[in-house]
Amino acid sequence: MLEAVRTRARPYFEAASPAHDWHHVERVETLAETLVDRHPKSASVDDRVVILAVLLHDIGRQREDRGEIDDHATWGAAEAGRILDDVGANAETIERVRHCVRAHRYSNAIEPETLEAKLVSDADNLDALGAVGIGRVFAYGGELGQPIYDPDVPVVDDESAAGQAQYNHLHKKILDLPERMYTDAGRVLADDRVGFVREYIERFEREITGEQ
Repeated sequence: MLEAVRTRARPYFEAASPAHDWHHVERVETLAETLVDRHPKSASVDDRVVILAVLLHDIGRQREDRGEIDDHATWGAAEAGRILDDVGANAETIERVRHCVRAHRYSNAIEPETLEAKLVSDADNLDALGAVGIGRVFAYGGELGQPIYDPDVPVVDDESAAGQAQYNHLHKKILDLPERMYTDAGRVLADDRVGFVREYIERFEREITGEQ
């Protein structure tokens, strides 16, 4: 079933932006496997549900970016259900995966209610941290045509939710991600990765002021 879903999911990422492409899915899958392995009750985790949800969590992302839907997590959960039904998944598996997909998104108000959903959320958020996360921030900002840094819009005066410049986005979203981790293993990795982001920001600030 996993390979059947992998095959079905990949076409949804054709021509995807670098920030949310199939490589992102593959990294989240690897992170999810790491989190499952490091969870103290890993035997109680349905790792198949976790991986199925990872493969399907962003299948609606391009539609949202094109303005065709409002919420890729909600749409993706419904589409995931159709895909899983097509490949013969049972009703319980379908609903558990759909919940993971609905709950993975940073900006919606749906809290993960299952261990599997918490692991998927943590894995997805971890890919937004560290060196890879910084790369994704600027890749996505470039796609949107946003500035790297705008001295006329300091972070303290930026009232937008995500930041009007990518430097601001690092402060408004990325630095807060460790607080959104649901598992101990996720928190350990997040603390390490956010440390790198803080170091990067400090260097960035020294460079834009000409100090270094």
